[in-house]
Amino acid sequence: MDNRHIVIVGGGVIGSAVAYFLAVHPRFQGRITVLERDPTYTHASSALSASSIRQQFSTALNIQMSQFGIAFLRDLHHHLSVDGELPELGLSEHGYLYLATEAGAVTLRENHEIQRAEQVDVALLNQAVLKQKFPWLNVDDLALGSLGLSGEGWFDGYALLMAFRRKARSLGVSYVQADAQDFEHDKGRVTGVRLRDGRVIKCDVAVNAAGAWARPLLAGTGFDLPVVGRKRTVFVVSSPAQTPACPLIIDPTGLWLRPEGQHWICGLPPEDDPDDAPLEADYEQFDTVWQIMANRVPAFEALRMQRAWAGYYEYHVFDQNAVIGAHPQLANLILANGFSGHGMQHAPATGRGIAELVVDGAYSSLDLSPLSAQRVLLNQPLMEKNVI
Repeated sequence: MDNRHIVIVGGGVIGSAVAYFLAVHPRFQGRITVLERDPTYTHASSALSASSIRQQFSTALNIQMSQFGIAFLRDLHHHLSVDGELPELGLSEHGYLYLATEAGAVTLRENHEIQRAEQVDVALLNQAVLKQKFPWLNVDDLALGSLGLSGEGWFDGYALLMAFRRKARSLGVSYVQADAQDFEHDKGRVTGVRLRDGRVIKCDVAVNAAGAWARPLLAGTGFDLPVVGRKRTVFVVSSPAQTPACPLIIDPTGLWLRPEGQHWICGLPPEDDPDDAPLEADYEQFDTVWQIMANRVPAFEALRMQRAWAGYYEYHVFDQNAVIGAHPQLANLILANGFSGHGMQHAPATGRGIAELVVDGAYSSLDLSPLSAQRVLLNQPLMEKNVI
């Protein structure tokens, strides 16, 4: 049995998923400590995410991670119930709808071929079919749409985080409020995590799951992780518009929108996208958002913003894909960073994979090695085209 002490920096959905999968691994009997500087998760990306899941990616591995993710979410009661209490995510599988003008149609078709090869339940819709299926949508400038027919949608991300955390704690995982500063290491191995108050928590294995704050933790380790925090504002809007059977829509402009109860939520990547901007909603962006929404759904001309919030998008500058696996120089420091907007949906596959890597020394369920940090050092990007 494995009796090592594992310290996970970051108690968000990624860190908590790693803790859970380690705790349920049949050959792990050691200690697991999760360090989280803000147990209220006020600024945590997990708590501020729009929380959706899709299989419409451009890389097979991301598709496979989402396929495990949706299966896990569908069976969440089996995995994460505690003392008979069942977590409720409000999982809605209404699909994603990617829209493309003629300029983007080729990429949409290329992605479709990759998705169908991985058995994704997705259909390409021409302009006429889009107009028939979604009569409330303006399709005049569109050439094609890609609609997920099953296995895609949205859910309560904060509820998922809390379910992972609660289950992990019930299995003996310790959550400690602490602000990690860096990793102590000697002779090619991490020996502990140094906190800002000067204390050091010794460990046999460390996991960096610190989200948008992951890069500074590695400053003294010899690896500059190209992951930054990019602010994204989410707007909640109301309207007398009717959008029956509305999926999560990705407009060619980059704007996304989806229903949320009696309202809709939406967002748009900013033109000026600085690193680590203050975590405040960008209300000035709403005029642009409104114009795009009213163009795509004419009934949204009558629209009112109810509220807005901002969260950090853990952006991997190199290729917009996660970095998962051992640190290039420190074999017992495991990285789980840079998910570029799809960390919530890939948390189950990441947690399972890291647990296998820590305990067994290799992946057994799904090979995540293409996401290792080595590709950064070798300048061999694994580009994900479908980044929102």
